[in-house]
Amino acid sequence: MLLIADIATALVALIHAGILVLEMFLWTRPAGRRAFGLSREFAEQTRVLAANQGLYNGFLAAGLVYALALGAAGYGVRTFFLACVLVAGLYGAATASRAILFVQALPAAVALALVMAAR
Repeated sequence: MLLIADIATALVALIHAGILVLEMFLWTRPAGRRAFGLSREFAEQTRVLAANQGLYNGFLAAGLVYALALGAAGYGVRTFFLACVLVAGLYGAATASRAILFVQALPAAVALALVMAAR
């Protein structure tokens, strides 16, 4: 069960590393605009905000990788960062796009449940 929890946590970290790339480096490029459904003009106007948001997603990914590196001692760190991802996903789904519920909140909730069950 612990291996499955580790894989789920790593998947959430990878999702957030991918979001970092999209928001920080690809926001104004066709791939980034397509991923978020943005016009060229809107992407240019919001690129600094998106980069800031991407940095926060990177910190979430880094926290989860750090928790994984700590092994069993990282249980508290892991639950904290997964809970942060879950709350951010719920807030994003309620305020920005329902898709965030499935891309961010659901994977975090599943990983968090697996981590808690593996303990």
